[in-house]
Amino acid sequence: MTKMRLGVIDYIDSAHYLPGHGKCGRVHGHTYKIEVLVEGEVRENGMVIDFYDLKKGIKETLKEYDHTLLNEIIEFPSSEHLCQHIHSRLLERFGFPLQVRVWEGEGKWCEMDNFTE
Repeated sequence: MTKMRLGVIDYIDSAHYLPGHGKCGRVHGHTYKIEVLVEGEVRENGMVIDFYDLKKGIKETLKEYDHTLLNEIIEFPSSEHLCQHIHSRLLERFGFPLQVRVWEGEGKWCEMDNFTE
C-alpha cells in the first residue's frame, strides 16, 4: 500500500479576546485560514478519502467556530488553543493522522499534527 497526504484549505471569520493580554484583551476579529492535511493508505478505490467527503467533514466541523465569539467555546482562544481544539474535533471525525495549521490573519500561524515519523 502507498501512504499519501491530502490537503484542504478553508476559512472562518471569528471574534475573540485573550483575557489578561494588553492589546488582544479587547474583543476583535480575524479571518482564519485553516489548512488540514490527512495521511492514509491509498485504498483499492484509488483514494485515501474522497475529497468531497473530506471537504464536507471539515466544513461541518469548522462551522462551530465560524462567525462566533471563540471565548464561548474555548476559555483562552489563542491560535494555539484554537488549533488544538480543531485538531481534536477533526481527529474524532476522521480518525486519520492529520495536521492542522491555523493562520491568524496573514503571516502568523501555528500547527499541530499526530503524524508518525
